[in-house]
Amino acid sequence: MFEFIRTHQKLMQILLALLIVPSFVFVGVAGYNNSGDQANIVAKVGDQSISRQEWESAQRSQLDSLRQRMGAQFDQKLIDTPEFKQNVLERLVAERAIAAEMVRSHLTVADSVLQKQNLENPALRKEDGSFDMERYKALLAAQGLSPAAYDAQRRREMSMQQLLGAVQETGIVPRAVAKQISDFGAQEREVQEQLFPAAQYLAQVKVTDEMVKAFYDKNSKLFEVPEQAKIEYVVFSAAAVADQVTVSDAEVAAYYEANKARFSSAESRRASHILVTVGKDASAADKAAAKAKAEAILADVKKNPADFAKIAKAKSQDPSSAEQGGDLNELEKGSLPKALEDKAFSMKQGEIAGPVETEFGYHVITITALKPVATKPLDEVKDSIAADLKKQKAGKQYSEMAESFTNTVYEQSDSLKPAADKLKLKVETAEHITRNPSPALGTAPYNNAKFLTALFSSESLKNKRNTEAVEVAPATLVAGRIVEFKPAAKRPLAEVDAAIRQRVTAEEAVKLAHKEGEAKMAAAKASGSAEGYGPAQIVSRADGKGLSPVVLAEVMKADTSKLPAYVGVDVPGAGYGVYRIGKVQQPAAQDEARRKSEQEQITSIVAEQEMAAYIDAIKQKSKVKILAKAETAKTDEAK
Repeated sequence: MFEFIRTHQKLMQILLALLIVPSFVFVGVAGYNNSGDQANIVAKVGDQSISRQEWESAQRSQLDSLRQRMGAQFDQKLIDTPEFKQNVLERLVAERAIAAEMVRSHLTVADSVLQKQNLENPALRKEDGSFDMERYKALLAAQGLSPAAYDAQRRREMSMQQLLGAVQETGIVPRAVAKQISDFGAQEREVQEQLFPAAQYLAQVKVTDEMVKAFYDKNSKLFEVPEQAKIEYVVFSAAAVADQVTVSDAEVAAYYEANKARFSSAESRRASHILVTVGKDASAADKAAAKAKAEAILADVKKNPADFAKIAKAKSQDPSSAEQGGDLNELEKGSLPKALEDKAFSMKQGEIAGPVETEFGYHVITITALKPVATKPLDEVKDSIAADLKKQKAGKQYSEMAESFTNTVYEQSDSLKPAADKLKLKVETAEHITRNPSPALGTAPYNNAKFLTALFSSESLKNKRNTEAVEVAPATLVAGRIVEFKPAAKRPLAEVDAAIRQRVTAEEAVKLAHKEGEAKMAAAKASGSAEGYGPAQIVSRADGKGLSPVVLAEVMKADTSKLPAYVGVDVPGAGYGVYRIGKVQQPAAQDEARRKSEQEQITSIVAEQEMAAYIDAIKQKSKVKILAKAETAKTDEAK
């Protein structure tokens, strides 16, 4: 949206906002007092140290976060760079510097504020709005924190938010400045186009052998064929073990008998009741009257069992169930007062009983549905039992067989066949394999960085030895060997001559189009003539009227201090274009919503600048020292 910020840097100082470093993600300051051996320290913030382990852990955490957000688009080689590692270290340093500043400034959060935050946290509230203590305990358990440690962490986070929020609020942009920037973004220009297509100059191009040879020598990388190999490999996995495991009918039957409870459904019963309430401290007379009323209701429902729900609606004094005809839903142990529960779980379906006395009064109760304990027959569950037993057996055998696989490929290193025969595996082949994983091969077991490193090691290359067994996925080992190897080579000139001639012809045609376009543009500048140009159209950064992004960018940043203005652009895939700018104007209707949004974005940019400047200042105040270079950092995946 703010391309004009990039293209008018000399006009406004605020455009320095483009130099902002990425926003920091402050994730707490656990380990603030960590220290270690001097050789293991990568940075110091005052008298506090950051260890290499912390740095590597932060890198892994960042990579895992990016992997989750990017999914299939995640490519660690493009992200896990020295620049990425350095950024992680700089962020760790900033976190420590801010934590130190919080300590120096005695920033803290009152107990009452912390308690209010916890009580109002949506993640810790029940549906009825009350505090969910069980969820709170589960949250602490998941993070391995005690209540005191959790409160300390939240206190730090809230203090940090207060500190950083106060700094960001100092980022203020005057409305006049925001309006000027917004005007640049909304600006419209009247443009005419004159194209010089490269295709019309192709016939004028004469490509010589010398030109072909010069292109071939200058662009040798284009004609390299990477090293590649034909390989054999064997995959040993838990699935391969499972394929060799059998389970007998006798084993299935024995398991079934020993675990019948697993295949049984518990008894379930549903009840309804009618309650006549009486207080705990009621007099004997009141209790007798309530009981008599319950007995009368019992007699009534026994005469008309089908009307139980109707009578419950009319006479039950239980506010939560009366409207549902006395329905108590499916019963669970412990959900009813003991006397009522004991009675309910001793009754048959359709039976009506009472009065049952509890602390709430006298109940008349009936069982409306009853499903007895049921056990699935062996024939119905034998397949799932067999699958479970097979999985258990395979799990026990996997370690033993994996060790055998690893030892065999190592000890008989001139062939994979002994290991394959011993463990009933298959020797597979693959061609055109290179040192680096290929996206086109996806999750193929041999398309793994660790395996390819072992495969292209000097021992494997020179002596055609088996690789060690490499774990490429959980419970999946691969061993391989190179059968044929072709080193990197350059395709001969004769083989690529035609392609080079076509490429050079196209490039020379573009040069001719450029040359003629420049000449026509110079003549037009001298005369101000619009001859040869297409019809005028109004373009803006938001609406390029079909102009390519490259062309539109050049048109919108062209110097228009003198009109008409001209700009020449190499049009990708087309040739050369000359653009005549006859008028510069603001749109007739102002989009106030857009202007407001842009002012908010500009203010945010300035606030981030203020934040970056503040962090630099407190880093200096904390006497930060970076003791390690990013190239020396490691992550588990790079080891």
